[in-house]
Amino acid sequence: MDDRDRPAERFEEHRPRLRAVAYRMLGSVAEADDAVQDAWLRLARTDVTSVNNLGAWLTTVVARLCLNVLRAREQRREDSFEVHVPDPVVSYDDGSDPEHEAVLADEVGLALLVVLDTLAPAERLAFVLHDMFAVPFEEIATLLERSPAATRQLASRARRRVQDRAPVPDADRALRREVVNAFFAAARDGDFGALVAVLDPAVVLRSDAGIGSRHTVVVTGADSVAGQAVTFGKLYEFARPALVNGAAGVVVVANGRPLSIMGFTVAGGRIVAIDVLADAERLHQLLVLPDQR
Repeated sequence: MDDRDRPAERFEEHRPRLRAVAYRMLGSVAEADDAVQDAWLRLARTDVTSVNNLGAWLTTVVARLCLNVLRAREQRREDSFEVHVPDPVVSYDDGSDPEHEAVLADEVGLALLVVLDTLAPAERLAFVLHDMFAVPFEEIATLLERSPAATRQLASRARRRVQDRAPVPDADRALRREVVNAFFAAARDGDFGALVAVLDPAVVLRSDAGIGSRHTVVVTGADSVAGQAVTFGKLYEFARPALVNGAAGVVVVANGRPLSIMGFTVAGGRIVAIDVLADAERLHQLLVLPDQR
């Protein structure tokens, strides 16, 4: 039997990459899964015996689906929208979730996803497909119905914004975990000076507790963020170390109930960004605690 007669098996071979593309495009686990599932349905209805590169064909299908979602999302977004932390992907560094490992193979941090959320849909698609997945501009141009030169410009604008606003994490994972551990130790002790010492002077804290919540905030500056950490220091004794988008982070759990997921970006030996998801509804949808698996 020719491989082209086994669409289900062939699709599964490409699923991890497709999910990775969709997650980077949308920053939403549920929407990424929906896009991948829709791509499977389209494959099941389509004769692809003449398609030489099924992976490229499926990537194009998923990208087009994601572009439609981004355009619809942009139309719904209101000026009063304060802060949105994209869906974190949490794992516990035990090798039990290879799908998450595939999605986060290059550590797409929450701080980067926040910046991607500020891009126009076409810019985001051009940047993600070209810079993250090496899709040629000629193929992206066809998808966007623009010239290759115009598509290259879209990616270039997006790249500049990412470079300006998304800090590059330190390469040493162990050092990053040490910095995060020092943050929590200082917070639990109420040691303001020690907190400021591990925070970059321009650190940004984003906390998303859900639409309409008074706890949805953006805090900037080491002194202000340290003050917030001292205020909530008692909660941090319930913090469980975890990998959040492949980087050092924690899940805060009290009485078996998740309170928040915290992702950290460490650059230059200091914390430059803290992204907190405290939306109870989204936590319930996203989080599986180790003792629940």
